[in-house]
Amino acid sequence: MKRLLVLALPLVVASCGALGVQTFTLGKQPAAGDLDPAGVVTARRSGDAVLTSAKVTGLRANQFYVAHYHLQGTASTDPCKSGGPPIMSSKIVGTTDGTGILTLNGSVPRADIAQATYFNIHTASDAQGTPADPGVACTAVTVP
Repeated sequence: MKRLLVLALPLVVASCGALGVQTFTLGKQPAAGDLDPAGVVTARRSGDAVLTSAKVTGLRANQFYVAHYHLQGTASTDPCKSGGPPIMSSKIVGTTDGTGILTLNGSVPRADIAQATYFNIHTASDAQGTPADPGVACTAVTVP
């Protein structure tokens, strides 16, 4: 029985990629200052769309945040330091709860983000998602 489980586990893990699901770990960006953001971004392909969800802890309570995919910039080979332009059609705006937890969910046509190299979360100055900083959390991505 144990041998069967060991053989089946790689198939389950491999099938996640085959099903078009990618999970990425967010890292803290310099603009986070004294915040300690941590969390994951999951991108799942669904037909011609990519469904994106993010769950982040360690943010300021009851604050607007905005997230979006970015193209690779030229400032660095590290996607999160490259300064690439945002893909505005992928914008997701949300508000943290009273404990600083942010949950985001959005959908975007896959064609819009096919060349994206990173996903960035910014503090927002308003409910429309106007970025107030260069980003508090980021992860390099590959689009499923």
